[in-house]
Parts: sequence; structure tokens; C-alpha cells
Amino acid sequence: MQCPYGRRVTFPEDRLPWRVAMDGALYGPGGFFVSGAGPAAHFRTSVHASPVFAAALLRLISEIDTALGHPSQLDVVDVGAGRGELLSALAVSGGSAVAVRPSPSASEVAAGTSVAHPENPEPFGRRLRLTAVERAARPEYLPEQIEWSDQIPSGITGLLLATEWLDNVPLDVAVRTEDGWRYLLVDPASGEESVGEPVSRVDADWLDRWWPSAAIGARAEIGRTRDQAWADAVGKIDRGCALAVDYGHLRDDRPVDGSLTGYRGGRQVPPVPDGSCDVTAHVAMDSVASAGERVARCTYSLISQREALRALGADGGRPPLSLAASDPAGYVRALAAASSVAELTDPAGLGGHWWLLQPVGVPLVVCR
Repeated sequence: MQCPYGRRVTFPEDRLPWRVAMDGALYGPGGFFVSGAGPAAHFRTSVHASPVFAAALLRLISEIDTALGHPSQLDVVDVGAGRGELLSALAVSGGSAVAVRPSPSASEVAAGTSVAHPENPEPFGRRLRLTAVERAARPEYLPEQIEWSDQIPSGITGLLLATEWLDNVPLDVAVRTEDGWRYLLVDPASGEESVGEPVSRVDADWLDRWWPSAAIGARAEIGRTRDQAWADAVGKIDRGCALAVDYGHLRDDRPVDGSLTGYRGGRQVPPVPDGSCDVTAHVAMDSVASAGERVARCTYSLISQREALRALGADGGRPPLSLAASDPAGYVRALAAASSVAELTDPAGLGGHWWLLQPVGVPLVVCR
């Protein structure tokens, strides 16, 4: 095979490093993310779970807009956009949005309602420039105002979003042996693994810093490629913020055997890198955050999705029973909104996501 570094290499029994196999399975010809119906047909994300997620993001975008001084063009770039579901929701909700009140109620966040900002009467939605970044072809049904690209644009003023993108950035997997860390190789057709060569010096350094104290036989997912991907993304921002939303873990709580797995048709399956399923691993959020901070030279915020959405007004509280008497239809809508917020904030599910917010050239925007 042709190695990414330009020289031909042969692996035992035609097995590949996980990073190479994962890249081909997800993004190669006929790969999982570039063909078929897209990720939404196989697993449920916050974007698909409830419109409350997009409404809360509009609140955050409004805060960033204020921090930027209400620029004439406000970029929202969605990296790993799937089939454009999130930006489509923002296009619909943002079309009539201008700015959001400092402390909206849960029902207002759920409904995406907003009011004019006294310093800038120009409608918020008219200044939005929405760009989806994805390797798949542009869907035919995507709204015209959403731009489509296979590369992250430069010169972003606004928000760069990465919702469940980093967990699909290909990475190498290693196992701790008696003589140190070694790469795991995988057969793309069967998913069977074998132990390969010792890890490189840079990967060994990453493991020593970010995945320490692993016992003999323990597995680790080397997040260095994700650190670089996030640093590159943050580097595309002139002024604004980058937000990564993903399942992840921290240095003192790494999974003993890693978290590599697969998803297909709504079910968790073995991570066979043959293109038939999603192949994903949780993100070393502290390592990624450190990489972005070095580029932005600005402190980041790292909190759970449960905390973030509640700070943005989506608290999941049940509406008062008195509303059922005065406004039965409104009570039903508010009850449905509360139910969807509960799914988004469940710490055992989507609420367990991390929100990594990295400001660039603006004061720290904190979900408060």
C-alpha cells in the first residue's frame, strides 16, 4: 500500500495501523461518511434529538456576536456537518432571529424566540454566513444559503462548530507491552488485530503525558492526530470562538481498554473498519483543549453538555400546572420541550458530552 508519508510499506498479514484503516473506512471511496444516507441513519446525536439544541446554539452565537461587536458578516462553520442537519436548523431558526435576551426562559430557548438588540437593529439572521464542512457530496435538499466545502475556510469571524467530529478523526491505537507501547494493527475486512512495531517517539511522548499509568495489556487511543486537527481548526479563526461537542475523557479517568467501537443501524457493533459502520473513539478532551489553547493563546472553557445547555436556558424544568388551565396548547408544547431537554441533558447519554469552548481574539465567552 502507499503510506501517507510517500513510501511504500508492507504490514504483516496485510494488516494496517488503525489510523490508516479508519481513514479508509470512514472517508475513502464508498466510506461510511461519504456514501449512503449519512450518519443520521445509524446513530442519534444532539442535533437529531431535539430543536432545543439548535436553539441553545443560537443563544451562544448571539453572545459571540455581541463579543465581536455585531460584525456585518457573522460566520458559523460546521465541521463534520453530516448532511447539514444542524445548519439547516440554524438557517430556519436564525432567519428571523436578531439577538437573544440575556436570560431567556426554557420555553423561549426551546422556541428559538428573540428580540432586537438596541445597538444593532440589523436582523441577526441576515448577517449569518453558514458553511458546512464535510467530505461527502452536497445534499440536493440543502438550503441554498448554506455553503458546502470539503475544507475548513480561513479567516472565520464568528463560531466554528465541531459536534461529534473529533471522535471520527482517525487515530492510532496502541497496547502496553512489557517492552513499552506498541501499535496495534488491524485487518480491515475482519477487525482482527495483531501487535506491531514500537510507537514513534512523538507518540510515546504523547502517551507519557496524556495517557500515563497504564498497566501491561492496557490499550490506548493516541489522540495526537485529533490535537492537530483541532489546532488547525482553531487556527482558521481570525476572531470568535471554536466549540467542540463530543464524548470524551480526561487524563485521570482514561478508559482502561480504550473506547474504540462501531455503530450501524442504531446499534453498537464491533469496530470493523470495512466501511460498513461508524468507527469512533472518545476524545481526550484535555489534550485537545491544550492544543487549541496553544494556538489561540487564550483560556478555554470545558464543561458538560448538561451544564452548558442549562446555562443557555434549557433547564428541562416542567411547566407549571397552572399553565394547563390558562393555555392548554402552550402547556403541551412546553411539556414536550422539557422532555426533549431531558434527553439532551441526561448525564448517562447526550448530557455526558463535553463542551470545549475556545475563544480567539475576544474575551472569554462563558455559558452563564
